[in-house]
Amino acid sequence: MADQEEDFSSLPLPDRFTHKVWKVRKEGYEDAAKTFQATPDESDPAFRPFLLDSGLWKGAVTDSNVAAQQEGINALCAFLKFGGIQACTRSRNVTIAPLVEKGLSSTRAATKQSALEALLLYIELDKSEPIINDLLQCLDNKQPKIIAATLAAFTAIFHGYGIKIVDPKPVLKALPKVFGHADKNVRAEAQNLAVELYRWLREAMKTLFWNDLKPVQQQDLEKLFEAVKQEPPPKQERLLRSQQAAQAASSGTQQDDEGEAEVEEEQPPEIDAFDLAEPVDVLGKMPADFEQNMASSKWKDRKDALDALYAVVNTDRIKDGSFDDLLSALTKSMKDANIAVVTVAGNCIECIAKGLRRGFAKYRSRTMPAIMERLKEKKQSVADALGAALDAVFASTGLSECLEDILEHLKHKNPQVKAETLKFMIRCLKNTREAPSKPEVILIAEASKKLLSESVEATRTGGAEALGTLMKIMSERAMGPYMEGLDDNRKTKIKEFCDAAEVKAKDKPKPVAPPPKAAPSAQKKTVTKKPTLGAKKPAPPAAAPLEEAAPSQPKPPASKGIPSKLSAPKALVPPQKSGLQGPKKIPGPGSAIASPRRNITPQSADEDSAPITSKLGRGGLAGRSLARPTPFSASTSEQQPPTPAPSASTITPADRLELEELRAEKERLVRTNEELRASNSKLQSQIHELQNSNAQLIEDHTRDVLSIKAKETQLVRARSDAEAAEAQVQRLGRELDRLKKEMRRMEVERGDAAAAAGDGGGDHIYRDRSNNGAERPASSASQYQQQRVHSSASRSESRPRAGRGYGGSPSEEKENGLAEGEKKNRSPVRQQPAPAAPAPLPARREISGGSEGESWKRAAEVTSQLKARIELMKVCSLKGT
Repeated sequence: MADQEEDFSSLPLPDRFTHKVWKVRKEGYEDAAKTFQATPDESDPAFRPFLLDSGLWKGAVTDSNVAAQQEGINALCAFLKFGGIQACTRSRNVTIAPLVEKGLSSTRAATKQSALEALLLYIELDKSEPIINDLLQCLDNKQPKIIAATLAAFTAIFHGYGIKIVDPKPVLKALPKVFGHADKNVRAEAQNLAVELYRWLREAMKTLFWNDLKPVQQQDLEKLFEAVKQEPPPKQERLLRSQQAAQAASSGTQQDDEGEAEVEEEQPPEIDAFDLAEPVDVLGKMPADFEQNMASSKWKDRKDALDALYAVVNTDRIKDGSFDDLLSALTKSMKDANIAVVTVAGNCIECIAKGLRRGFAKYRSRTMPAIMERLKEKKQSVADALGAALDAVFASTGLSECLEDILEHLKHKNPQVKAETLKFMIRCLKNTREAPSKPEVILIAEASKKLLSESVEATRTGGAEALGTLMKIMSERAMGPYMEGLDDNRKTKIKEFCDAAEVKAKDKPKPVAPPPKAAPSAQKKTVTKKPTLGAKKPAPPAAAPLEEAAPSQPKPPASKGIPSKLSAPKALVPPQKSGLQGPKKIPGPGSAIASPRRNITPQSADEDSAPITSKLGRGGLAGRSLARPTPFSASTSEQQPPTPAPSASTITPADRLELEELRAEKERLVRTNEELRASNSKLQSQIHELQNSNAQLIEDHTRDVLSIKAKETQLVRARSDAEAAEAQVQRLGRELDRLKKEMRRMEVERGDAAAAAGDGGGDHIYRDRSNNGAERPASSASQYQQQRVHSSASRSESRPRAGRGYGGSPSEEKENGLAEGEKKNRSPVRQQPAPAAPAPLPARREISGGSEGESWKRAAEVTSQLKARIELMKVCSLKGT
């Protein structure tokens, strides 16, 4: 057994990590942690196998044995702690989810703590975004214990690092989902996380998830928040590796306190809802008919358009864009005759200013004067809406930008405008975070003092409140000169307003710069520069400390003439960056050209005094300074008359070349500036043209949309008409078919009648022949035939009258005066080969009303006609066969 243990311990650590015996794996994890702790730095070879194969850590974290798993997570913590950023980035992709699923949800408290420490180390080494994203994916797990463990990890992460290191937006967006979970442990951990976030964010966190919670949950959270409100602002407890390095560097240079102050300054006191909200593109969500409704003559249409716009712009943060046209329309609405339109327009401006913040500053000059002019409305609801809009505009800019318009409207002739403007100025003084400058204080104080003598009590009180608020900011001592000339009652009232005012800015006097501590050392350095013959003069900046030290020595006779030339110009004239102020080299008489190097040897001031006096005593041009004398030097003006500027011969070629280069550079910059101005004006003109063309395109688009809608309406009507016409055509077609069938039936009946009449005539002829002239059988037969002809003629006479569009009997046509040609052309039915059916009608009348002899004659005629017709039909049938 001992041999086997020896063999196991001799195996490499990666092999022991994957061994099938859990005791071997456990010992491998322990040895790996000890090995990592003993490494000298992050580049030790012990880390290399685990950097190349990050899957080893996944197996260690998800070990099936709980004892081995605990040691495996401890080994991972040691690997991260001593392996550096490479250990973090190489292994986090495969270990975060197993740490949550197997480590944080473990039944062992030590395993949970080690897994949480590993997560915190991952954030400490690099950044929090990858870790937060992986943890958010674990919130979708089906097991409630894993979700609860993930929420507990979020709480610990925010408690340790704060919201400066870890972005709270993704977590806040996921809170409503976990608050609606069915498991009570998940909801409890969600409450703990919400309380921890409230410690950092306060009320700003409610904008992202508060409305998605149930009222009962909101009430429970409000009770928990009440206890947090009494706590001091939280601070970051764990530092990143970068912060630890900065703190170590500051402590190494004996600046521990400054380093701690820097770390504390990085913590924001409170996060605004504007910082957490996502920008919304309101320009893309505007109603399509906004401009058309705003140009309508009906106030109801204009108000509806502004209400629709308010629903769009009423958001925490607005994406920046071109709001010129929109704000022009809202500014125009400030002059609307209907106060409802003015109120909604003010609300829209307020929302846009709050949503854009600093991006609204460029629109202040066009909106604020229009709003202030409308302050003349006495209705309180309108005044409140306009005041809120002015406050939002001020918050997006500042007191200095708004002060000019405020002071101008304080002189307005309308008392209502003056009073509301004064209230707005007081609110600006209370909410500004920067104290006004001295000129601004003078303007505000003078304007407020004038208001103290107004006839309206509210205006006088407002002027005193403005002075008291300004006194709170600037201090009573600074406002003393402006209080002169006021009676005691007004001073008392101003002092009361000063005590009651709550301001956010305090005037901090600028600290007086202490005298330079390095002056003596600088003097030593400059004075010890001993000029030698043929060497360069000392640099002009080094001459300034000499001048500072000169007035402290009361020896005016010793410093005559030349000492003023050496020191006074450099002390009074600020040093310039031009090449003309550089060190100059003037060779003395009989000396060679000196080397460009300067030999600076540290000497005391006593040792250098002798060379200076000897130099001052020396005459000639070599002992004079090349610096231009200044008119402020009194010693120079007493010793010698003002000399003209040095001629071109005294300027070295290098200085002249540098001067030419500077002149050329200046000309080039001037030309570049002119070109930029020209291009700027050109771009501005193009912008105006594009805006005009955009407005024209919008107008054309609106007109085209209206035209398309009109065409669509016409098309719908035409379709309905076409459908009605089609139905009518179908109905007429069915009627036509019915009439055709009726015509065929009538033709068949007429043919039957004609055939029946032919059969009767043949029988009569046969009987006539067989009876050899006997009249009685012939008479009975002809009477029978006449009765059949009469009945068929009556049927044929009655049926065409029942039809639609057909004529009556021949007697009726004769009475109506119709010609024979018209009867032939009227209908094809009348051109049939058997039109003899109506012919027996006169016979019917003669039979019914005539004598017996005439009836026999008529019967004979009919018989002959039928006989002829039968013969004709036989001929036709023979031809057809």
